[in-house]
Amino acid sequence: MREAYIKFILAAVIFGTNGIIASHISLSSYEIVLTRTVLGGSFLLILATARREWGSLRRASSTSWVWLILSGLFLSGNWLFLYEAYQHIGVSLATLMCYCGPILIMILSYFVFHEPFTVPKVAAMVIVTVGIVCINGADFQAHGLSWGLVCGFLSAVCFALLVVAMKKVSTIGGILSPACQLLVASLVVAAVTLSMPTTPVPLDRTNIACMLCLGIVNTGLGYYLYFSGVQRLSAQSVSICGYMEPFTALALSAILLGESLTVLQWLGAACILGGVALSELWHPCKKR
Repeated sequence: MREAYIKFILAAVIFGTNGIIASHISLSSYEIVLTRTVLGGSFLLILATARREWGSLRRASSTSWVWLILSGLFLSGNWLFLYEAYQHIGVSLATLMCYCGPILIMILSYFVFHEPFTVPKVAAMVIVTVGIVCINGADFQAHGLSWGLVCGFLSAVCFALLVVAMKKVSTIGGILSPACQLLVASLVVAAVTLSMPTTPVPLDRTNIACMLCLGIVNTGLGYYLYFSGVQRLSAQSVSICGYMEPFTALALSAILLGESLTVLQWLGAACILGGVALSELWHPCKKR
């Protein structure tokens, strides 16, 4: 379990750098999503071939295939709705809406995986949710109900369904499973991207380097670590520890980009760290 926690949290930290890297790429948001899914999926397929994992596909049950395809569809929905929300309501508010997803995961885990609501998990979820609101909530008052908010919430729904689908994929493991998910997602994103008018953008070395990093490291390697952790951790642990991603994004924005943080945002960051620690370290003794 310790290895699963390390992989998952490391993936969340890697994902927290997505915004900084993507800010140096001149492509549109949809083209960036398409690029990262194609590069990440192709990279993992090459690794799976080198490790001779293709035999697991022959042993896979039809149920696992269905959940694998669904997870790819939910992944593409999560990213497409999130980037659409970015364009309409900005990064902060879109992130706030997207992170309603972990709350939905905790609710679904009770009905799908029969994970009980424990005091540490519920308390931790409340604390980290307060932290996210402290960090991003100020922007919420500036927007009424809009298409951007709807997209942000749909992104959260897709994220919750993605975690459920990933945990249901049982007979296809290793690198091949996240590779297939990324490639399924890339087909959906490609269909959406190609249906939109685009303007050719010249790419310099910085753009190409950032695209390779975002696709191979942040998407390929990061998604493999994420998938490996999700399959072994409880859905509730996934929902709470996933908040390390916005915490990392906030911290790196302050350190690397020199963005100043308000006292309320620092309080929010402390709530996220405290909530994650509370969830995973507080284990009440059972009464005999």
